[in-house]
Amino acid sequence: MNTNELIPNLFRTEYSKLVAVLCSVFGMSNMQLAEDIVSETFLLASETWSKKGIPDNQVGWLHTVAKNKTRDHFRRQKIKRDKVDPDVAYMTETSTEQAFDFNDEGIQDGQLKMIFAICHPSIKEDAQIALALRILCGFGIDEIVAALLSNKESINKKLYRAKQKLKDQQVKFEMPPEDAIEERLDTALKTIYLLFSEGYYSANIQETIRKDLCLEAMRLNLLLCNNEATNLPKVNALLALMCFHASRLEARLTPDGQFVLYDDQDRSLWNQSLITQGEFYLNRASIGENLSKYHLEAAIAYWHTQEDSSEKWEKILQLYNYLLQTEYSPIAALNRTYALSKARSKKEALKEAKKLDLTKSHLYFSLLAELEASIKGQLGYLEKAISLTQSDEEKRVLQGKLDQLKNRD
Repeated sequence: MNTNELIPNLFRTEYSKLVAVLCSVFGMSNMQLAEDIVSETFLLASETWSKKGIPDNQVGWLHTVAKNKTRDHFRRQKIKRDKVDPDVAYMTETSTEQAFDFNDEGIQDGQLKMIFAICHPSIKEDAQIALALRILCGFGIDEIVAALLSNKESINKKLYRAKQKLKDQQVKFEMPPEDAIEERLDTALKTIYLLFSEGYYSANIQETIRKDLCLEAMRLNLLLCNNEATNLPKVNALLALMCFHASRLEARLTPDGQFVLYDDQDRSLWNQSLITQGEFYLNRASIGENLSKYHLEAAIAYWHTQEDSSEKWEKILQLYNYLLQTEYSPIAALNRTYALSKARSKKEALKEAKKLDLTKSHLYFSLLAELEASIKGQLGYLEKAISLTQSDEEKRVLQGKLDQLKNRD
């Protein structure tokens, strides 16, 4: 792997870890400073490695440079304070250099505190999610725009205002008090779920599946599961959901990168270890009386890992009925219609699907084509679906179906 390929991959996996540890040094009010140092670290890596070669321990190299740049910053601060304007206060949250290290414990502790700092109630929810995608997950601006279906100007404003709010409110880099954890946990889980969804069903035109994002979401969720204060049923339910979905990742693409629909997947490629882990976390989620949407979606995902049977699709249908009552979404309604076609009949499902009238969704017209009995109707729906989708891979799959129908007609 060359430098141009390696740096973006390392940025994805290490950016959030470096920022979290540096925020433990500088405090949340100086988040931008932590980001600047990390960005400078990656820029130096790109310049140095392209000239001198890639070091054996790339992560260790990044850690060392980030430490040195942090020490340089404190050194400059001290010189300016002592020699230029000694009456001005600098780094009020961190007046002297603190000991810090990029070990696993420090990184995990930093990221857990960062999750809750970003989900502070003083920040609007949409800004929380944008900031979390940037700081916790290392998303670029374009990726946040795609994930939140927004634009660059709006996202940049959200990020700036969120950081300013953290500074104005003097939000500390620490775990919230016990009585505030659950309130802020809902936003944290929503952000993690959005991250996984972006990976599992990517909004990126060229990439239908991004496994790295799925794994990053699962890693963040595991941090919450492994912490006593946040190891709650809904947290385990979300991890179970992601385990079940992730178990089918390898079967969703052919070796040459072509997308494979659920009914056509090679089930021998499903990861049984992840299915077992999903069952483990779903069992852990079963305590208590509260039933979250993550519980219902995890149960639906569990049944999707089971062999086809009338019981399977009837269970899935009933779970979708509960889910839509708990929290309605167009995608869940579409998926419920598909389950209805499996449990009952395509004719009944088509009647229900037409009531949804989601005329701006390519998934809607793709489903109508699946349920439609006449070839002429299928052709029309597929053509509409192709015109609406932005994914190159989905267009290829839909075009293949369209060509097959034309050959039959």
